[in-house]
Amino acid sequence: MTTTFAFDTATSTTVCALVRDGELLGERFADARSVLAAADDLVRSAGFGVSDLDALVVGTGPGSFTSIRIGLATARGLALSLGIPTAGVSTLQAFAGGTAVIDARRGEVFVEGPAVVRPEELEVAGLRLVGDGAVRYRRLFEEAGGEVPPDDDPAHVPSAALLAARAGSFGPAAGLEPLYVRDPDAVPSR
Repeated sequence: MTTTFAFDTATSTTVCALVRDGELLGERFADARSVLAAADDLVRSAGFGVSDLDALVVGTGPGSFTSIRIGLATARGLALSLGIPTAGVSTLQAFAGGTAVIDARRGEVFVEGPAVVRPEELEVAGLRLVGDGAVRYRRLFEEAGGEVPPDDDPAHVPSAALLAARAGSFGPAAGLEPLYVRDPDAVPSR
């Protein structure tokens, strides 16, 4: 039996899940900074200890630069301390029920590709759009023929269980790579 802790910190909603052989044992929402506390709560609620974890899956972005870095650092630290393999999965794969559109701020969204584009540049006619970017630009997308579920629809929230299900090969934590789609806002001073 394989027990996997999966989480994603890249979007406005941090999610984590405990999965055993494909069965969801629990899922929590947290702040990116408190993902370790959420992990501890999930593991304890399922009657396990951290030593019972066999693998780790982390969302690699795109999303908030700082939040992606928090997620990957947490994944590397956990995996190294526990001696377990990791897999990284695009945050865009954490959504079900439509085409993922993540708010990239600055009047842009992250979409499959991955790419960062202005929302008005997307061809959305006939598509069902999900994610915080779909909610933020609902009016524009609906005017262009896209469908956006109600704001409180669970389809707008990433699923750590989906990340676990969509994980490919596992390997050392050092192999985890962030999926940055644009340059960071912060630049070294001269």
